[in-house]
Amino acid sequence: MNLRIYFVLVSCLSGLIGCKQSPPEHKEDRSTFVLSDTMLSRVKITVAKTEPVKAELKLIGKITPDDNKLVEVFPLVGGNVMDVSAELGDYVEKGQILAVIRSGEVADYERQMIDAQSDLLMDQKNLRVAEDLFESKLNSERDVIAAQKEVEKSQAELNRIQEIFRIYGLGKKSEYQVKAPISGFVIEKHINRDMQLRSDNAENIFTIAQINDVWVSANVYETDIARIKVGMEADVQTISYGDKIFHGKVDRIFNILDPETKTMKVRVKLQNPDYALKPEMNATVTLHFNEDKQMLSVPSSAVIFDKSKHFVMVFKDRYNIETREIELYKQANSMAYIQSGLQEAEKVISQNQLFIYDALND
Repeated sequence: MNLRIYFVLVSCLSGLIGCKQSPPEHKEDRSTFVLSDTMLSRVKITVAKTEPVKAELKLIGKITPDDNKLVEVFPLVGGNVMDVSAELGDYVEKGQILAVIRSGEVADYERQMIDAQSDLLMDQKNLRVAEDLFESKLNSERDVIAAQKEVEKSQAELNRIQEIFRIYGLGKKSEYQVKAPISGFVIEKHINRDMQLRSDNAENIFTIAQINDVWVSANVYETDIARIKVGMEADVQTISYGDKIFHGKVDRIFNILDPETKTMKVRVKLQNPDYALKPEMNATVTLHFNEDKQMLSVPSSAVIFDKSKHFVMVFKDRYNIETREIELYKQANSMAYIQSGLQEAEKVISQNQLFIYDALND
């Protein structure tokens, strides 16, 4: 009897041991995701808000000098080009000699100078004689006045010739010095050493421009003309400087269309203190304006595109971050405009949110 009881007890204990359950496998519950202090310091939280929808219009153009700071240099005389001391792209100072031309016409101006000086001396002598005779009552006051007028006429002619010499840098030896009328860069040159210039030459030999301010001339298609306004903000980029952006404004609209391209030109004025922008550079112009509507907006950096859908990470607190699908209207000027999926004043993560998205959705 005792043996039977012992056997039953052993059997029961064995059954209890065999029925003991192994610990359940641990499964991560995504609802327990917590943003660490380190990550919290690295993310940026932005509040969704309603604002006017910004739009962009991209135009193609090129850099041109400011016409108000540009001077074309023409030769006063024809002749043989003895020397050229300025080349394309050179910076020249006002009054600097650009070229020297030997000309028979300069010799003619010199002869006119000598004649004018001689005429003035003669008329001054005649005036003194007339005044002496008038004092001796041997002629009338009318004769003195006539002599004075001749002196004035001779003096005016001499002044005219001297002004020509001064303005155009004429000198002796029948040489004409072409001088820079302003300080700036030589952007055109149509003269070379030993060239023979005709006296009736209508072409400029140099063009000098100051390029501390430049223009961008851009073409606008007919479909976009109604959007263009003077004063619009403009961002300009060139191939030479990659992602560097030059900021300016539309300062003039040319209200005619090119008959061949059917485009209208607009002009953007840019400051160019370091001369980075050069005339004839190609440029892309981005004009910024507001559409006639308002929508909920967040920074473009907050939007995640994955699996052909757009998402944002909605932040409620460090323990409660939601992946939210949104319907995007458009992105422009670093902003994303949302049609649905987000509410006014909700907070989204707009920086380093991809790490959180991957952690919650992988």
